[in-house]
Amino acid sequence: MSSSVQIADHAGIRELRLNRPEVHNAFDDRLIADLSAALQAAGDDDGVRAVVLTGVGASFSAGADLNWMRGMAQASEAENREDSLRLAALMRRLQFLPKPTIARVNGAAYGGGVGLIACCDIAIGVNTAKFGLTEVKLGLVPAVISPYVIAAIGLRQARRLFLTGEIFDAATAAQIGLLHEAVSPEYLDDTVHNVLKQLAKAGPVAQREAKQLAFGMHGFTAAQAERVDQDNAALIARLRVSAEGQEGLGAFLDKRAAAWTHAS
Repeated sequence: MSSSVQIADHAGIRELRLNRPEVHNAFDDRLIADLSAALQAAGDDDGVRAVVLTGVGASFSAGADLNWMRGMAQASEAENREDSLRLAALMRRLQFLPKPTIARVNGAAYGGGVGLIACCDIAIGVNTAKFGLTEVKLGLVPAVISPYVIAAIGLRQARRLFLTGEIFDAATAAQIGLLHEAVSPEYLDDTVHNVLKQLAKAGPVAQREAKQLAFGMHGFTAAQAERVDQDNAALIARLRVSAEGQEGLGAFLDKRAAAWTHAS
């Protein structure tokens, strides 16, 4: 059985490729575990100067896997909390990885996929990509990824996108700060390569300290993030087992409109 994350090394660069193209690189328990382990290994390897995160196939990541969501809809609140804590630990590990990280956004990203982009230091994406934080349409909220998305795009933009669940394009993603650059697909690799060349000119210890400096000045450290994750995991677990969460998830899985949409 092949890994859900492909790992490739070249000249001190470790590329991690989400490898579930048949489901648009959506998250399940295995992908979360594989990516967490791959990030830990990259962070611990002195030979790795930078990490590039990307997707295999047409999408970066579609967020939660359909079958995984079906299982969580039937799970208890405690089980949902533990599940959310595993995803939170993955996001936290990526956010605070002691190496420069680049999101090579090769296609669409939704939900947790947007969270991965927000957790990377630098994000370069194709100008054809679409993005969305669509959890409210399921009667849920983007709780686990919220600290990282808000840090990336700001409170004002997050309030709109969290509330509407609307889909937005790469130009908008660049405008609000989710992407640093949106480029034509044929220029994606060259643009990422140019960023890596710039990163290679800096001292690795200085880069690690620079990341910690930025987090410290922003007032959001790894220890603080872990405490926030506990509260956010409890929130998403409570919403998943609530009447509205169950209706939203059920409607999504049954491919029908949720009950509240009929009121408008």
